[in-house]
Order: sequence, then C-alpha cells, then structure tokens
Amino acid sequence: MPVKGEMDMKQLNEEVRKRLLENQQDEINAHHLYAFVADRIKDPHNSEVFRAISMDELSHYNRLKGITAVELKPQTFKILLMKWMIIIFGLTFGIKFFEKSESVAISRYSSLDAELAFMDEIVKQEQRHEDELIALINEEKLNYVGSIVLGLNDALVELTGALAGYTFAFQNTRLIALTGLITGISASLSMAASEYLSTRQDGGDDAGRSALYTGVAYVITVILLILPFLLLSNPFLSLGVTLSIAVLIIFLFNYYISVAKDYPFKKRFIEMAVISLGVAGISFLVGILVKQVFGIDL
Repeated sequence: MPVKGEMDMKQLNEEVRKRLLENQQDEINAHHLYAFVADRIKDPHNSEVFRAISMDELSHYNRLKGITAVELKPQTFKILLMKWMIIIFGLTFGIKFFEKSESVAISRYSSLDAELAFMDEIVKQEQRHEDELIALINEEKLNYVGSIVLGLNDALVELTGALAGYTFAFQNTRLIALTGLITGISASLSMAASEYLSTRQDGGDDAGRSALYTGVAYVITVILLILPFLLLSNPFLSLGVTLSIAVLIIFLFNYYISVAKDYPFKKRFIEMAVISLGVAGISFLVGILVKQVFGIDL
C-alpha cells in the first residue's frame, strides 16, 4: 500500500512511471555496490561510512517502491563496472561519480507530476546526509592532491616547453627524447626534494609521502610526454602528439579532481592548458632563435 502522501502507480503517467523505476533501479544497485565495498574494505572507518551510505540507498529504494509497488533486482553487470571504477580510480571518485549521475536523475520530481512535489524535499535531505558521509571517507591519495598537482603541473609546463624548444633546435627524435628524459628525471628529483624540504619547513610529519607523490606524478608525466619521440620518426609530428597528450592529461586530471574534490572543472582545465601550451609555444620560438643565432645543425 502506498505511503500517505504518495500515490498508486496507476495514477502516474508513463513518463513519471519510467523515471521512478529507473531511479528505483539505481538505488538498489547503489545499495548492493556500497555493501560490497563495505564488506571488503580494510579501513574500519571507511567500511562504516560505506555501510551507512548503503543503508541510505536502501531507504531510498524502499521509499520509491512504496510508490511503484514493484520489486527490482540489482543489475549485476552495472554493479561490476562500478566496482572496477572504484578499484581503479579510488573510493571517493567512484562513489561521487555514481552519486552525481544518480542525483541528476532523481531531482525535480515536481516537474514530472505536481503530486510528487514532496519527493523533492526528501531527495534534498537524503543527499545532504550522503554528502556528509562521503566527506568522511579517508583516502590517502586525496590527502596529497597538492603534492600531485605540484609534480604534474611543473612537469607539464617545464617539459612541454623544453621539448618544444628541443624539437626545433635538434630536429632529431632520439636526441630530443634522450635530452627530455635527462631533463625530466633531474627535475623530478629536484622537485621531490623541494617538496620534502618545504613540507618539513611547515612542520608537516608526512614530508616523505608528499615528496614521493610529487616525484611519482612528475616522472609519470615525463614518460608520457617523451613517448611520442621514441615511437615516431618525425620530430614535429611527435611534438604535436606530445602536446595532445599534455592536454589529455590536464583534462583527465582536472576531471578526476573536479569529481573527487568538488573543484570547478572548466576554469582549472583552461588555466592549466593555456599555461602549458603557452610555455611550449614560447619555447618553440626560443628554439628557432637559438638555431638561427648559433647555427646548430644536428
């Protein structure tokens, strides 16, 4: 029997019926997904948080079932995909990605049917509770976002610029790759050491981890940026692919952070992309100038 204030499914039009059932399906999927994570996660704090979110999702499902009077089973394949997303990209990103897509679907019931207006307030209350729970998740790599940004941003700006300059000055992919690798590895060690000393100076107890995250982010970026020069023979084509990889790294990283940390995506993406490509363009011109002035021909 429907809950007071709710209606029988027969009273709903087809569009509303379809939306409610889709939302109900998402809720039962989320309940089983988060229960699975809670059972297998080692950190007792995070396990408790996920179990609480799982029970919230079950309450959402039951509330919707009170309207639809339909029992739904979890979608095994979709849950499996979400499990892998959490394994690969981490707890916070996985859960926020899932909740973001879900929140778009379940908002504004009143726009579908005036008699469902009461659901809007319920949804807001439940989402506020879930946001509070999600904020309690303790995930190590997100605690070092500043260090990762430092390594990633410095590598993108410095190495894209250096590779652009080397491309016109040397015009030899092997030499460009070798020089870029030496430059990148040296800079990563320097940057990691600077991060260690800076964190220690600020009284941080995790200076070693901060330095590690900075250095690893730098080295991974270096490898990705010089890879085209190792695989392709045309230096200018290699540079074009490298710059495309740089933009892709900036896009993926900022999207990840925008979801996991609720940071604005567009502004941060444009800012990092403009800086990296701008430095690369200036360095390319410097490479032309150096070649003309010193007559380097390799």
